[in-house]
Amino acid sequence: MTEGLDPDRLLPADPETRSIARDLFAAVERLPIISPHGHVDPALLVEDRPFPDPADLLVRYDHYVTRLLHADGVPLGALGIPGADGAPVAPAREVWRALCSRWHLFAGTASGYWLRSELTELFGIAEEPDAANADELFDRIQAILATDGFRPRALFERFGIEVLATTDDPLDDLRHHGTLAADPAFTGRVVPTFRPDAYLNPLAPGFAERIDRLAEWNGSAPSSFAGYLDALAGRRRYFVEHGAVSADHGVLQPLTVDLEAAEAAALFERARRGALSPAEAAVFQGHMLLQMARMSVEDGLVMTVHPGVFRNHHAPTFAAFGPDTGHDIPVTTRYTEGLRPLLEKYGDDPDFHLVLFTVDESAASRELAPLAGFYPSVYIGAPWWFLDAPDAVLRFRAATTETAGFYRGSGFIDDTRAFLSIPARHDMSRRLDAAFLSRLVREGRVGRAAAERIIVDLVTTIPRRVFKL
Repeated sequence: MTEGLDPDRLLPADPETRSIARDLFAAVERLPIISPHGHVDPALLVEDRPFPDPADLLVRYDHYVTRLLHADGVPLGALGIPGADGAPVAPAREVWRALCSRWHLFAGTASGYWLRSELTELFGIAEEPDAANADELFDRIQAILATDGFRPRALFERFGIEVLATTDDPLDDLRHHGTLAADPAFTGRVVPTFRPDAYLNPLAPGFAERIDRLAEWNGSAPSSFAGYLDALAGRRRYFVEHGAVSADHGVLQPLTVDLEAAEAAALFERARRGALSPAEAAVFQGHMLLQMARMSVEDGLVMTVHPGVFRNHHAPTFAAFGPDTGHDIPVTTRYTEGLRPLLEKYGDDPDFHLVLFTVDESAASRELAPLAGFYPSVYIGAPWWFLDAPDAVLRFRAATTETAGFYRGSGFIDDTRAFLSIPARHDMSRRLDAAFLSRLVREGRVGRAAAERIIVDLVTTIPRRVFKL
């Protein structure tokens, strides 16, 4: 272990329990990484260019980092994020100084934990960043980034990534995925994910234009609801042909609505004209979520649902800098009533896999674990976004395991754009599972042999089975 990181980090403090946790963690520490949902751009691996600088790599695209710096008064433009006004952004070295001078802000946070792991294990930096050493650290990292061993493909292999899923627009031609699949020099598996949110939500900017593009691809009339459904099914087939295993859906609330065909077609026609009220738009989107479940039953794509986030909470920031810039805020989320129409139709189908995520901690024990504990189709998604932090992960395990056990979950999912953080996130998850299981062993609630099997299954068998890998 590189100097600077505690080899027992995140493991229990009690010596006897820690000893058990060490052994459990050792069994999975070096196993390959399965990442069935994430946001890394596949062009990164196709082009295989050196990362430009430390700020671009570790700050600019990581909204976990930028949001906390913004909260301390640093403008987003000063963090390298371009604005709609076209004003120059801060130089990379100044962005890096902004992070280092505020390094103390990240103490105790998940992003601070991952950054610390990346700096130490990948760059050999044991000292704490601060204003005084910011330039020196920038130069050290910059020199390492210029080496062949830090190109994206070399890191992909070094990280031990077995499967990496991306997230893609339904009309993406997936050429980068095709290039990687056809390249004998690249031995990894990178698969696309069908993400149709902007084609299902009538209130999404550009909805009508997207529908027109779908219809053009399908050769159907833009006003035809049947053609719209056929086009979505066709694009899903295209994704399956290019290796996709799942379709992902980001919604404010997991509402499903079963409409008669004529009623759905009438709402669709009004949606194209921008004539739906917010309540009607929610009904239409709920019907389309049900249609996506139907299509998953037909084509086999795993259906993942990421609800409960109020996107673009600060309108001025959205106008100036666009989405995914740190101002998305969790809201209370309800699953039981909203998903009942979907589960009434498809919940008993063991070949239909529905993975439900939450950023509402109260829903984990109240709704997700009971749903997954009855319906063969339902799996509990790993702690996501604001909950993918050490203490929250342990709370999640405690909240769901007593009702649903370990085998009704998805396995860990990093869900990240920050490529270099992938191994740190998976390492964190494995340590926390070792910590949780070691306590159950120590308390006589789970046998040692069972714990040894479970921790390996959490990393390998479970994500492969849930995502049909």
